[in-house]
Amino acid sequence: MFVTMKDGTRIHVAEDGPRDGRAVVFANSLGTDMRLWDALLPLLPGDFRLIRYDKRGHGKSDVPNGPYAMGTLVADAEAVMDHLGVKGATFVGLSIGGMIAQGLAIKRLDLVARLVLSNTAAKIGTPALWDDRIAAVRAHGMEAIADNVMERWFGRDFRDGPDLATWRARFVAVPPEGYAGCCAAIRGTDFYTPTSGLRLPTLAIAGTEDGATPPDLVRETADLIPGSQFALIRRAGHLPCIENPAEYARILGGFL
Repeated sequence: MFVTMKDGTRIHVAEDGPRDGRAVVFANSLGTDMRLWDALLPLLPGDFRLIRYDKRGHGKSDVPNGPYAMGTLVADAEAVMDHLGVKGATFVGLSIGGMIAQGLAIKRLDLVARLVLSNTAAKIGTPALWDDRIAAVRAHGMEAIADNVMERWFGRDFRDGPDLATWRARFVAVPPEGYAGCCAAIRGTDFYTPTSGLRLPTLAIAGTEDGATPPDLVRETADLIPGSQFALIRRAGHLPCIENPAEYARILGGFL
């Protein structure tokens, strides 16, 4: 299905599981679409209402001209949940999806009862890093940064395996304008102070070989929220739900 935002942007949404089940909403990483969760969902308990969406500029969602603001990405998630009548959900955000998760919990605690911050942080990278990446993809396309991104995304074992080519091809197919727009949203985001004010059950997940958001950075963000849990998936990188979906499902299922 598609949900239309106030600015006319259409956001692609998918649902699995019973409509009356407890809602779990998934927000994917920069440079991926909702297929990020394909291997994970069948491993989760069958009584949950599992909701995925492609953020603007990615997947089957529209690609408006950038740059995008983090507030806009948060508002997109908010509008999707309001459209579906979802409240009190567990919100699972990976990478930029985890930043969206933090922003949504800060803004609308009625929508988010529990938080899963996967391979993310309250602040990621530096403005110079994101400016360089925006310039590269706008000038030369996604291919220009693909190999470097794959090295940061995946652990050594996965990079040596047969599935890397699939995820590299999917990354290269992301519209440069959508990717650059979301890079700008990350560049302008620092949630350290507002996230430290959150008080809700939180699980943080990290991969030992994550070159984008290393475990210490993820743990530092988790520590901002009193009582949070932290789980480490070994021999996995930035997208552990792809590299080790069984272990990811075990950790997430226990939290659910």
